[in-house]
Amino acid sequence: MFLPTTMHELKQQGWDRCDIILVTSDAYIDSPYMGIAVIGRILENAGYKVGIIAQPDVTCKLDITRLGEPRLFWGVSGGSVDSLVSNYTATKKFRNDDDYTPGGKNNKRPDRATLVYCNLIRQYFKNTAPILIGGIEASLRRVTHYDFWCDKLRKPIIFDAKADYLIYGMAERSILEFADTLANGQIPLHVRGLSYIAQEPKLEYLQLPSHEECVRDKNKFIDMFDAFYQNNDPMSARGLCQKIDQRYLVQNPPAYYLSTEEYDKISALHYERDAHPLDKKRGHIKALETIKFSITTHQGCYGECSFCAIGVHQGRTIRSRSEASILEEAKLFTTCKDFKGIIADVGGASANMYGFECDKKLKKGTCEDKSCIFPLTCKALRPTHKRQIELLRKIRAIKGIKKAFVASGIRYDLINDDKIYGEAYLKEIVDHHTSGQLKIAPEHIDDEVLAYMGKPGKDSLVRFKTLFDKLNAQSGKNQFLTYYLIAAHPGCKDENMHNLKNFASNVLKINPEQAQIFTPTPSTYSSLMYYTGLDPKTRKPLFVEKDVRKKERQKDIVVKKR
Repeated sequence: MFLPTTMHELKQQGWDRCDIILVTSDAYIDSPYMGIAVIGRILENAGYKVGIIAQPDVTCKLDITRLGEPRLFWGVSGGSVDSLVSNYTATKKFRNDDDYTPGGKNNKRPDRATLVYCNLIRQYFKNTAPILIGGIEASLRRVTHYDFWCDKLRKPIIFDAKADYLIYGMAERSILEFADTLANGQIPLHVRGLSYIAQEPKLEYLQLPSHEECVRDKNKFIDMFDAFYQNNDPMSARGLCQKIDQRYLVQNPPAYYLSTEEYDKISALHYERDAHPLDKKRGHIKALETIKFSITTHQGCYGECSFCAIGVHQGRTIRSRSEASILEEAKLFTTCKDFKGIIADVGGASANMYGFECDKKLKKGTCEDKSCIFPLTCKALRPTHKRQIELLRKIRAIKGIKKAFVASGIRYDLINDDKIYGEAYLKEIVDHHTSGQLKIAPEHIDDEVLAYMGKPGKDSLVRFKTLFDKLNAQSGKNQFLTYYLIAAHPGCKDENMHNLKNFASNVLKINPEQAQIFTPTPSTYSSLMYYTGLDPKTRKPLFVEKDVRKKERQKDIVVKKR
């Protein structure tokens, strides 16, 4: 049964009102891949009465009022993707399609959805229950941040949204403690993973440069972001405090990561694994094709690519589900009437980070002075694909499963660095778990640009391609690699793109058909470079291409046929 979305469904549950109402800019897909559904099921499992309002009409009160007012709080999310990233291309053209909207037409997701929904609630519910904002849009905009779409620094989103609280990160732990505290009639300012507005600074917390200082001085903004970035690990992070005009943003330390047992328990909660009937009858939802029969094996990513915010949102420590939990989910698929025997993906942010971590990091948190796999893999990490090989073999052995793809991308440098199981793992992928093409993300090959991106050097790519080609030949398969490439990243000039083109033609033996123009998204080092025009490590000037036509030209250098 879905969580109720209408008053009729509420009455069917025997409820007179909800304890909590969750609002999202995605269609209501009840899947462990959808953050709002996961939070809803966690709260439901704890005994709370939870309702969901998906993609409410923002021009009237019809949708936002249909469940009445919650007893405890509103939970507002901008959706699975930042609404501005979802709505606009890197050249700020409006996207006509939306994979999370019934019918696929992009006509349901407002710009800055978190702000719009908070204002909508305030408009029709005066002095309402507290408003808590969360999800990736809120999480990555929780301190002063660069906003590409208005080309300026914006205040922490909780100030613009006029919300009462913000919860950041994955929030499985935080949301329960927050709800329990409110249910007990207490104020939840102690909750880890929570941000809020205060009239006075919290002096025991690390004091960040103020919003005004960041706007006035780009070096102060870099200082602020460095401190913000280095205080994201729950094992070592300090609380943060930032002055915003005459008030203060207070960010509590991050919530502790889930244990394997806790992660397994959440993964085993009931999900319909489908779109709610109200959304489904409005049209086909493309995202459902991919996520309906896919399995998330782990959370987090220690890749630390400069342009990616996964580490800031999910964390830089891998939390893996148990093999038994994953196999149970795969077996569950075989009981579904519309399952055709194909698992679309088994993985995470990087599929082959499953099942191993740095022992030092698990005890003390992430290192401040070095990264796990850049510029080279840290010796303390010791990559091993043994558990992944065993897992994939057991999934294949389940009756009713014809194919289980690893489609979420793999880190080829980790395969190269695993001298015992790396080749064996890639052979498993080549022989059984790819659909003819394997996606990898070198992003570039020019060493100067790769250094700014935080990506491994081109030699690692060449070694991987050689191994991939050898294993394909041994298997008698005609499979190939597809490459994610980025144009106009900070530090990238036309000459760097010509180097990429020549490398693709002469070494990779391809003519790239796709490359994406860099999009500055909140809370990444690449966006920091884009805004400041400075290398954040050296504070020296850095070339940044901001002219739209010249960005397109960089892309064309790579994709146009000679």
